[in-house]
Amino acid sequence: MSAAEEEQRCAAAAGAAVGGEDHEGGGGGGLVSGLLGKAKGFVAEKVAQIPKPEASLERVSFRSVTRQGIELHSHVDINNPYSHRIPICEVTYTFKSDGKVIASGTMPDPGWIAASGSTKLELPVKVPYDFIVSLMKDLGGDWDIDYVLEVGLTIDLPVIGTFTIPLTTEGVIKLPTFRDLF
Repeated sequence: MSAAEEEQRCAAAAGAAVGGEDHEGGGGGGLVSGLLGKAKGFVAEKVAQIPKPEASLERVSFRSVTRQGIELHSHVDINNPYSHRIPICEVTYTFKSDGKVIASGTMPDPGWIAASGSTKLELPVKVPYDFIVSLMKDLGGDWDIDYVLEVGLTIDLPVIGTFTIPLTTEGVIKLPTFRDLF
């Protein structure tokens, strides 16, 4: 007897034992699939109730001017409800202004989230000069950049696996003037 025939016979026998009917015509899978569906729903509900780390994203601020461009930075605050530290797999970011992607990148393996506490992770964003030139129309007379920063914080939780916490912040960066630099 093949494995499929054996499984069908067992399912029919289980259906007969529970419902008192003989399901030889291949209908015995209804009970098994129903039980599997209920089990999946139960597990999904329990996993959804498990506390997960939470994160928040600070506003972007100006950091420095280099030969390659302007360096901005933000901080990601991560709170860990567990009594053991959790690895951060990666942090991805996209910095947009006026609907255009100005800078994007990935920080692979940036470290760990401290056990039962909070971890502050610095997120550097490097904007090349060629993008700054294209932003000149947005700068206008007020010398600021309207932005949106989207961050994906991917962490690895035991039992649940890896998942990504999406974060977004938007605001205005006031760029330094020549007077501020010298």
